[in-house]
Amino acid sequence: MPIRNLDKIFHPHSIAVVGASQRPLSVGQTVFQNLLDGGFQGPVYPVNPKHDRLGDHPCYAQIADIPGNVDLAVICTPAKTIPAIIEQCGEAGIRGIVILSAGFRETGEAGKKLEQQVRDLARHYSGMRIIGPNCLGIMAPYAKLNASFATDMPLKGNVAFISQSGALCTSILDWSLQENVGFSHFVSVGNMLDVGMADLIDYFALDPHTSSIILYVESITEARLFMSAARAFTQKKPIIAYKAGRFTASAKAASSHTGAMAGVDAVYEAAFARAGIVRVFDLDDLFDCAELLAKHKAPKGDRLAIVTNAGGPGVMATDALLERKGVIAEISEETISQLNEFLPGAWSHGNPLDVLGDAPPERFGKTVEIVLKDPQVDGVLVALSPQAMTDPTGAAEAVIQAAKTSQKPVLAAWMGGGKVHEGITRFNQAGIPTYTTPEQAVRAFMYLVTYARNQQFLYETPRAVPLNFSLDRIRLQELAQTALKQGQSTLSEQTSKQLLAAYGIPVNRTEIARSTDEAATLATELGYPVVLKIFSDDITHKTDVGGVELGLSNEQEVREAYEQIMQRVAERRPDARVQGVTVQPMIAEPEGHELIIGAKRDPVFGMVLLVGAGGTAAELYQDRSLELPPLNERLARRALESLQSWPLLNGYRGHAPVDIDQLIEVLIRLSYFVADFPELLEFDVNPLLVSPDRVVALDARIIVDLEEKQKPSRPYSHLAIRPYPEEFSRTATLKDGTQVQLRPIKPEDEEKWHELLGSCSPASIRARFRYSFHGTTHDMAARFCFIDYDREIAIVAELEVEGKQQIIGVGRLVADADHQEAEYAVLVSDQWHGQGLGSILTDYCLEVCRHWGIKRVVAETDPDNRRMLNVFQKHDFARNHSAEAETVSLVKELKLRAE
Repeated sequence: MPIRNLDKIFHPHSIAVVGASQRPLSVGQTVFQNLLDGGFQGPVYPVNPKHDRLGDHPCYAQIADIPGNVDLAVICTPAKTIPAIIEQCGEAGIRGIVILSAGFRETGEAGKKLEQQVRDLARHYSGMRIIGPNCLGIMAPYAKLNASFATDMPLKGNVAFISQSGALCTSILDWSLQENVGFSHFVSVGNMLDVGMADLIDYFALDPHTSSIILYVESITEARLFMSAARAFTQKKPIIAYKAGRFTASAKAASSHTGAMAGVDAVYEAAFARAGIVRVFDLDDLFDCAELLAKHKAPKGDRLAIVTNAGGPGVMATDALLERKGVIAEISEETISQLNEFLPGAWSHGNPLDVLGDAPPERFGKTVEIVLKDPQVDGVLVALSPQAMTDPTGAAEAVIQAAKTSQKPVLAAWMGGGKVHEGITRFNQAGIPTYTTPEQAVRAFMYLVTYARNQQFLYETPRAVPLNFSLDRIRLQELAQTALKQGQSTLSEQTSKQLLAAYGIPVNRTEIARSTDEAATLATELGYPVVLKIFSDDITHKTDVGGVELGLSNEQEVREAYEQIMQRVAERRPDARVQGVTVQPMIAEPEGHELIIGAKRDPVFGMVLLVGAGGTAAELYQDRSLELPPLNERLARRALESLQSWPLLNGYRGHAPVDIDQLIEVLIRLSYFVADFPELLEFDVNPLLVSPDRVVALDARIIVDLEEKQKPSRPYSHLAIRPYPEEFSRTATLKDGTQVQLRPIKPEDEEKWHELLGSCSPASIRARFRYSFHGTTHDMAARFCFIDYDREIAIVAELEVEGKQQIIGVGRLVADADHQEAEYAVLVSDQWHGQGLGSILTDYCLEVCRHWGIKRVVAETDPDNRRMLNVFQKHDFARNHSAEAETVSLVKELKLRAE
């Protein structure tokens, strides 16, 4: 539904207050008075059949009686009245609704049905948007709009606050007025019957007054939309989130190691990181963090220099930094030499830089200015403790002037009370973040670092991993369906390994023996030594019931082990249905390590991947990393590097590193597997043996949802992020007969993208980008190669030239958040002009638009670009004939494909 209809809510020209009242302290009276007192410029119509007038305002018995058009209705009446009021609003053409009333799904089943009734009614009125119900309301200071029952209007600012807790809103509002913190918008979302967080994030992304967003999150709905909106917003502006409800007992009911290790809060943590959201764990940090990120460029690294006039604050800052995994910057010899020229001989000669208790303002300022120039420093914290000879205000002014000489962040911790008050005021006026303790300042710096790390990871070009395997998806579906038809939600180890092997994940061969004789025969066939494991759908953790025997080296040992396993299992799990044992080759690697890899379907974010330290103690160590699929090389590597056991994998104290490249490839293949198999509920490979020479799954367990096939859903609805759209790949033929591959762009294409632009003339570059530039950068490439396939797509034309793949053209579509309109642009390498490639790319991109349901395609080009103007004319784009325009605007209305 169009986000631009949210203008009816946040920038209305007229408002009706349904349930307006003159009863003191009632919701209806408070909302009506807030709108008047807030200075709203348009008419405000009270609606209440019990009154003829409210003060100087005529009061209307029903919405139909209002004489003028109404953009926004704020509803304050009891829940049972809402359906009829929604119908009245719809018939009157009102498309913006805020429902403050409680009494919906939060009250139980009856309230849930009432909420659904309201939702169904609203769908009859095209373009109607609803915030609430059960919310505090909304406030937009720049529009002088206070459509809430809060007691005050927030100050103007650049932070949009979105909260799922109305009570928290009032507390935050009261605090913000005391601390002089302003907002661009202040929204209590309530039950999110219609307008959700994703809609608001998309809307505020277009708002010129919003430079950052703060989220108070209790739960997320529509995770795919949320992730897409958040990823788009954080490319340019920060989002800071506080997640309430961090702990749950749900892991107790998990059916696998992965299910037990991938707790609810850990999934939110992974999702926020993937979306580029900075998460804070203390409400006190929310606004400090938002203001800091909005006003300061993120540092390039985590190396902090600490300048102080006392040893204690320096030690405090150092402890806080190391605790949060920051780095004490190593001051270069050149910088130390410069400092030695003017600092007293007793200064610390290292970091923290203790400039001594008698430091005058000039010493502070000059030290900060020099340290900021050190290439080994990413940020500076200045900590001052007021001593007898200290001038806190003068020192603040000196630091302010020094900070102007660099783009690196400078933070201040002015410790004390009245003596430092004026210095803190000067810092605030200069926009330098100031804190009362070094620990607070360090925490703020590390939030900056987290934001920078997220951006770096999300847009760091992954190395291409040659996954040269073709998937016989028909055969895979047959294999999956055969498993599902067995009617068992837990697949056998043998079947689980067959599915993994189909995706190129190496597995240890597994055979089933249902008797002692069969076990002995299979062991001889496989070759000694072998492993025997209990085979039972009812037993998840085989070791716990004595169901594993390792290193069996002859037939006699196999026979004895079989009998012992059966006896132990019968004693410890007499209820279990036992079908026999599995027989596998025994794999022992002196330099090997046991990992666990797996996935689980989270009720909010869908499938989540896990990698961590494995073996029988996997749940005890809890050394794991979670990622949302799909994965590329960089994301898979990040997951591994975040493990505490990463040093062991990467070679520790003389031991050889494991085959990291193959391990990364296995994780990427796992990502393909979970994307293609929506029936998955949980699965894990534990252990996955990794060594310098190989990676192999020794055990596997898959749990499926037998009802999934009966649930209607769109493709990849079990994923929060749309995977690479392979379905948009095909071949095409140029005029000279050259065959090219058309396919969506991917992050691994960055080098080829640079080469394409390097092959284009300045005229071609200007015609495509509307400006000229010399050379391309990674930041530019990230914008065009790192694609959210739910919002945009770039179709590249690729061919092989002298044994190397080369991109010779690209057509790019960027859809609006509502998927109603898409911007289109195309670029073809100069040497391939005249071969019809621009027309081929345009044809195909228009086909993609129809597949997406896009209704309108717009484009711009240079008036002198006759070649592209002819292409657009051929494809029936209508041209804007404005003579004054420096560019030609074109538009094409699309007829959607018949279903």
